[in-house]
Amino acid sequence: MPATTVPLILDVDTGIDDSLALLYLLASPEAEILTVASTAGNVPAAQVAANNLAWLDLCGRPDIEVTLGSPVPLTDPLRTTEDTHGPQGIGYAQLPASDRTVSERSSAQAWVDVARSRPGEVTGLVTGPLTNLALALRIEPALPTLLRRLVVMGGAFHHPGNTTPKSEWNISVDPEAAQEVFDAFSVAPPDRLPVICPLDVTETIEMRPEHLRRLAEVAGSTPDELITETDPPGTRSLADNPVIRHLSDAIRFYLEFHRDQGEGFLAHMHDPFAAALALDPTLAQTRPATVDVELVGTLTRGCTVADWRGMWGREPNAEVAVGADPHAFFERLIDRVGRFAARLG
Repeated sequence: MPATTVPLILDVDTGIDDSLALLYLLASPEAEILTVASTAGNVPAAQVAANNLAWLDLCGRPDIEVTLGSPVPLTDPLRTTEDTHGPQGIGYAQLPASDRTVSERSSAQAWVDVARSRPGEVTGLVTGPLTNLALALRIEPALPTLLRRLVVMGGAFHHPGNTTPKSEWNISVDPEAAQEVFDAFSVAPPDRLPVICPLDVTETIEMRPEHLRRLAEVAGSTPDELITETDPPGTRSLADNPVIRHLSDAIRFYLEFHRDQGEGFLAHMHDPFAAALALDPTLAQTRPATVDVELVGTLTRGCTVADWRGMWGREPNAEVAVGADPHAFFERLIDRVGRFAARLG
């Protein structure tokens, strides 16, 4: 491990963009993944866990623990989004099923155990709903001071929502959990406030077919990975590199979804950017704010609200990402994931 190792708790609802986030972290020498929690969100928690196990097996990392989280949000029935991520959450990809099983400990307990085992060292990264972390806080309220940092992909501030006009998916699935987490982390030291990656920034992280072509090129995969908007829906990759092939099949579904939503033949890579930011905070410009979640609004439930000017009389409880360099991010992602896929063959 390099001298700047970042120990990580990864909490995901895998998910196409969660899949690429996981690959990015596996490809990053400074990332030390201590455990992977499976949160119900894009698909049910059991399917999330199956996806996590399958990706880790494919990438030669069966040593990494996968835990199973709560099957439902704190109060609401579970909503999933197979229309966005495919029936199994990974688009058209068909990963070999793992013969491993999830850990005996729950995702919430894993958060607590890992944070307690290395106080002040571990960064928590959540790219799905915050259910597991909220449950972990009920077990160990000191998590905000035990963790080195928390990075959350979620919310929308000066940007429309992607689930309702005012709410982002991860927060909307379990607004009570998000509110509990943001409240709890108000005790974090000023230099260790959670970093929130909202849609304002992550929807500038637009992956296009050319990025996939270059990624496959770096991996030495053949034939050329050429995806076009005129391909028949569901066209499958012929890449000889299995990581590239499965990743391409997943992302093609995401490209088609965004096109069908009128957003262009592109894919917003929310979660990989949050993963990169967990390793390197300089990838985004941030601004301190006091963040809360609307729970009762008829039209605004799940909306994240930021007090930028101290109007509530409360100290900031988060650093909110307000700017990024998508080109620099994709250059790093293509290099890392491409070389990683090449090593795996």
